Amino acid sequence: MIEVTHLTKRVDTADGPLTIVDDAHFSVAPGEAVAVVGASGSGKSTLLGLMAGLDTPTEGGVRIDGEELFKLDEDGRARLRGRLVGFVFQSFQLLPSLTALENVMLPLELAGQRDAGERARRILDRVGLGARLKHSPRQLSGGEQQRVAIARAFVTEPKLLFADEPTGNLDARTGRAMIDLLFDLNRERGTTLVLVTHDSGLAARCARRLTIDTGRVTTEEQQNAMAM
Repeated sequence: MIEVTHLTKRVDTADGPLTIVDDAHFSVAPGEAVAVVGASGSGKSTLLGLMAGLDTPTEGGVRIDGEELFKLDEDGRARLRGRLVGFVFQSFQLLPSLTALENVMLPLELAGQRDAGERARRILDRVGLGARLKHSPRQLSGGEQQRVAIARAFVTEPKLLFADEPTGNLDARTGRAMIDLLFDLNRERGTTLVLVTHDSGLAARCARRLTIDTGRVTTEEQQNAMAM
């Protein structure tokens, strides 16, 4: 599903060039769940942004579903993401002026789907928010907002989901519920998951762990990963 080849990202600083990602080389299979871990400031989110084509590398490349990301222009990468990719962010990224239903409908409407309302209602019911369709984000708890964000990410039935600290703003109990929901939907829909996390419990549920340390990425199989 993802092929990363000699991926490198350097930025200029007052002290000279800084390498954030250094010659990363790995692949992610369809339906696999992979955790990206590392110390704060290690480059986890930069690596995720490069894999999603939200940032451009200094060297190297990324293929998603056989498509070379950085041979596409910015509009082309956006179209590919719209067709294949979903996102869940720590800060939820919900539009405050829209209801829960409208937030989830939005990516479907942008894609020209005529059944946006019906599909959005189904996924919101699946995540336990069938009675909260008309509520705005400010009327929802943090956990409810994250469930809306997860529903929005899955409603387009993406082949690939990127999640950046999806439980970071949630209490432990709500965070565990969100983890269960992510893996339930992964199992039901066969979505490939790439999760940036500091949560050891979430990382342990993934089949593989990518660790980034001073720019270098190592990969570790987790044969005894917790049952999903």
